[in-house]
Amino acid sequence: MKILIAEDELALQQSIKVYLEHDGNVCEIASDFHEAQEKVDLYDYDVLILDINLETGSGLEVLRTLKKNNKKVGVVIISANSSLEDKLEGLDLGADDYITKPFHLAELNSRIKAVLRRGKFGGNDTIIFNEIRIDTRSRTAYVNDKPITLTRKEYDLLLFFISNQGRVLSKEIIAEHLWGDNSDLLDNFDFIYVHINNLRKKMKDTGTRYIKTAYGSGYKFMAE
Repeated sequence: MKILIAEDELALQQSIKVYLEHDGNVCEIASDFHEAQEKVDLYDYDVLILDINLETGSGLEVLRTLKKNNKKVGVVIISANSSLEDKLEGLDLGADDYITKPFHLAELNSRIKAVLRRGKFGGNDTIIFNEIRIDTRSRTAYVNDKPITLTRKEYDLLLFFISNQGRVLSKEIIAEHLWGDNSDLLDNFDFIYVHINNLRKKMKDTGTRYIKTAYGSGYKFMAE
């Protein structure tokens, strides 16, 4: 899962980032309003963790931008403001959940997962595509009810493909989803090629061949 953390309290920002990355997520950060606005304009995220009172501007304006651009991203507001008015305004603008500081990181993580399930997977922990079944809680995948052993990146790649069935995904988009800001440090996309080939081989060994090459464009996940 790819997450943007828009929080100007740097200690809290880093605590959230470390905790969520330990749970297998790719996390990017924005330390003020302008950085948050720029990143949601340029990139796609699964979930946005958004402080209302960002330095240099309001997080609510970021929400308005998301709504205006019809971006499909789950939003969890975090704020020291606990008034009902603040909460309702954020939810009315399109936020999916609201958590008041201080909070436990485990609770935030649980709410993030719930938002993702509601937004992308209809509230389910299990995703099914033909004979493929993914358990998002345990981060495990099965083909015809037999488990397949995937690395963390292979699991993220399979989930990303299934979530974008029929859409051509460029190597740049895949790299940015799997590595976030660190994708800019890649000299080339050989790592993408390796991960996709490994995933293809493991899927092929089970008799499934859904990952198609869109020559000159990228890759597409679709049924025969």
